[in-house]
Amino acid sequence: MELLQLPVISCLTCASIFNPQRMHTMKKINKNWIYIATALSLGSCSKFTELNVDQTAADSSQVQVEYFLNNSIIEAQMNPDVAERSFVLYWKPAGRQASDFDGGAISAGTYADDWTTNYYNALSGWLNTANTAIQIGQKQIATNVAHDYTPNLIQAARIWRVYLMSEFSDNFGPMPLDGFQGVNPSFSDVKSVYYFMLSELSEAASALDLSITVPDKVTNEDPAFKYDFLKWKKYANSMRLRLAMRLSEVDPAKAKAEFEAADGRLDSLLTDLVDNFQVQEKDGWDALTGVMTRSWDVQPLSETLNNLYVGLGGVKSADLLGNEFQSSIKPSNWMGQRYLNHFATMTNDPQAGFWLDGLPYAIDPRAYKAFSIPGDLSNKNYPQQNGTFDTQSQRKLLNADGSTFKTIDAKYTWNTRVDGNWGNKDAMNQLVNYGGTMPRINMQFRNSTQKRIFFAAWETYFLLAEASVRGWKTPIDGKTAYEQGITLSFNYWDDGVVAPSTNPISQRLSTYLSSTDYNRCGTSVSWTHTVEPPVLRTMEYRDGYTNSNGTVAIKYPANNLYKSGSVKNDLLTKIITQKFIAQLPWLPLETWSDHRRLGLPFFENPTIELPIPTLPALNSGNYMTSNVKFLPQRLKYPSVLPNANSVGYQQAVSLLGGSDDVLTPLWWAQQK
Repeated sequence: MELLQLPVISCLTCASIFNPQRMHTMKKINKNWIYIATALSLGSCSKFTELNVDQTAADSSQVQVEYFLNNSIIEAQMNPDVAERSFVLYWKPAGRQASDFDGGAISAGTYADDWTTNYYNALSGWLNTANTAIQIGQKQIATNVAHDYTPNLIQAARIWRVYLMSEFSDNFGPMPLDGFQGVNPSFSDVKSVYYFMLSELSEAASALDLSITVPDKVTNEDPAFKYDFLKWKKYANSMRLRLAMRLSEVDPAKAKAEFEAADGRLDSLLTDLVDNFQVQEKDGWDALTGVMTRSWDVQPLSETLNNLYVGLGGVKSADLLGNEFQSSIKPSNWMGQRYLNHFATMTNDPQAGFWLDGLPYAIDPRAYKAFSIPGDLSNKNYPQQNGTFDTQSQRKLLNADGSTFKTIDAKYTWNTRVDGNWGNKDAMNQLVNYGGTMPRINMQFRNSTQKRIFFAAWETYFLLAEASVRGWKTPIDGKTAYEQGITLSFNYWDDGVVAPSTNPISQRLSTYLSSTDYNRCGTSVSWTHTVEPPVLRTMEYRDGYTNSNGTVAIKYPANNLYKSGSVKNDLLTKIITQKFIAQLPWLPLETWSDHRRLGLPFFENPTIELPIPTLPALNSGNYMTSNVKFLPQRLKYPSVLPNANSVGYQQAVSLLGGSDDVLTPLWWAQQK
């Protein structure tokens, strides 16, 4: 296979690629060669074609494969500058793990070119370094200076490179597959990229020699698996399942063939939490700093995820929370307080117009593990943001003239903010404009103490469950795979994410798995319960203006992107709902990709109290329906790319199948 080389399109220093803090294990390497190699990999901003020369022109016996692969993996953890812009401001709201509170861009179909440039440059560097690892290994073998484990390191680098390629293509679309030819690379269409990646995973996994071991000094250069080559093979096989499933709607024959051709034995897949591809974060300002650590980023729970959480699994809040919360828990048929003049209503969100003045009667037990309850200051994981910004839960609803209508205390309540254009209601509603009033991602994910996950064992099981539903050959049946995926997710939250749990949610697992209760989207947990929810549910509420009580008939939302909105509780909806919840908070790119592929789970539309110019198809006549034209589909290429490689850029756009725009669907995604 031809090796891939991506252009780096802005001037970067050697230190930005080879951080001295990351390279402490490289004491024996020829430092001068490092900088030569880096210069070759990054090149000159004024001579773009020089970026594609062979990075290993120096004596390859002076360097080792593991140094470059180590660097690529670690740098891909994203330094805070890259992480905030791509992970927090793009992926989390696009994948609906967080409200677009911090960025205000991607959910409305817009973007920031400097954010995109920053990420594109970094990703290009990670790919180039992975390519260098492969080429160094190949040259060492050709010149008889390789170690016995060098061929395995090459395969590991190929597997890792596939992940990086998938990250690139799933964000932008077409990308280069050629390189090192002394000219600007040409771009390949997404189908070709996917076929290449699947072939690479197959070849690399087959070529791994599991009898080979490496010295301790080499294992330390692998921050994910310590060069346990069985785990690398499992990762390759599970990645193959992921990428094959991505083609399920557009190229089902290829998807099925690749999925079934992966080594389908459970012991050859990532099926245990200890097999997760994950890298330990650490505090500071470098690539290992946590991806969600910027103190000013609120990262509140999204309305999408909250609609999945509330009511799902039949586990009562009363059984999950301490005595201080009991009086705040509301009945199961309580909608909350209705404020039609202060809350967004021009959206298909089933909670539109309401404020829940307490805690939900029942909720997925993982919700309270991941997100803070407003005002719960005794929680050691309560988010610490910008001084007292996070501790103030009392906020105002204002009249149109700016005077105070009502002061509301959000302490021990559970509400989220719909993205979109709130019009005049935005200035009148302080409840949804301050972090202390909303559940936010907890502190353990903000302080660089966790391991960032790139692939978890639960995803393998959910992929197997989906394949089983599709009638593909799988090593276990769909129900077993589905329930094991949920079990592993529960275990993850119990086994030290915060600390060894004093109230383990896994003790609620039996109740959860057998539950026939519907969440706000009309989906239940039980595999055998596929009865569709009623059209309407009768809920009680209090009018926020008159304080009078009433009842209201609430419809479960129609997800027009899946089976024309007529199905809410079939097996595939259950699987993707559980997969979506389990992927929080590490894999928002995957939740975004699943929705682009299937239209699952239900994503509410951005509200349009005023029109959103960047979502021209969304209007007052259709906001109750779901449509891909209302949702972001990709990242626009950075503006400097056409200047650096105009031919390649035009080629990429022609292969995209539409304009270079946030709303243009990728090849494997739903088109209508």
